[in-house]
Amino acid sequence: MKRVGVWVALLVVTVAFGYPFWWLVSASLKDRAHVFDNALLPRPFTPGNYVEVWQAVPLLTWIGNSVAVGLAAAVAATVTSALVAFGFALFRFPGRNALFGVVLATMMLPAAVTMVPVYLEWHALGLATTQIPLWAQNLFGSAFYIFLLRQFFLGLPGEVFDAAKVDGASPWRLFTSMALPLAKPGLVVVFVFELKAAWTDLVKPLIYLREPELYTLPRGLKAVLDRFGEGGEEQWELVLAASAIATVPMVLLFLVAQRHFVRGTVTQHVE
Repeated sequence: MKRVGVWVALLVVTVAFGYPFWWLVSASLKDRAHVFDNALLPRPFTPGNYVEVWQAVPLLTWIGNSVAVGLAAAVAATVTSALVAFGFALFRFPGRNALFGVVLATMMLPAAVTMVPVYLEWHALGLATTQIPLWAQNLFGSAFYIFLLRQFFLGLPGEVFDAAKVDGASPWRLFTSMALPLAKPGLVVVFVFELKAAWTDLVKPLIYLREPELYTLPRGLKAVLDRFGEGGEEQWELVLAASAIATVPMVLLFLVAQRHFVRGTVTQHVE
């Protein structure tokens, strides 16, 4: 009986989380007159909405920009955060815990506090209207990811690193040949988290991007909403079709990385 209750609860949660996505896809396949009728199946079936919005705006360019920015942000955050986390986990030095506390304290700063100063820095460098500010800040690591990966590194067997040190392995060798392979689940979690964050980020593209050919997908969706949504032509079926196109890559990413992602989160929870 208990198992039945668990399955029922899981089914309810699945429906609650899955229904909005189903509604999005269904509504994007309806005509303008029926887009908000809440029917689960699109009638009449109008796949031409996808063709129309694809031809109306440069979605392929925006997708390419989002992929480039997302990969750059994810790689930068994963590599630099892993380097810092490994240093905090492996090395012993005066003030280590205090310095780690300062790193964690940066998470308490709201993004709005640093938004203007950071923009002024990029403007001074002449890069305020490029895509570089969307990912280059990750070259300095992320406090949350540093904390996450430090926990992974602390959970690795210290005897292995001690033996490697006796054999003459350098810190860089310890990091690249031993720590990174052993912490692969944690690295996948960080990579997926940051790729998803960069893929869905709208604030920074709104601040820095001016030219439509540089838009990422969220910024492009904002342009689609302005043109076809409220205040525009009110072709909501096209807005929803573009939104569905933007959502599918993240669903596929999680399906591909699911094994490593779940393993990483469970390992972190156990540790």
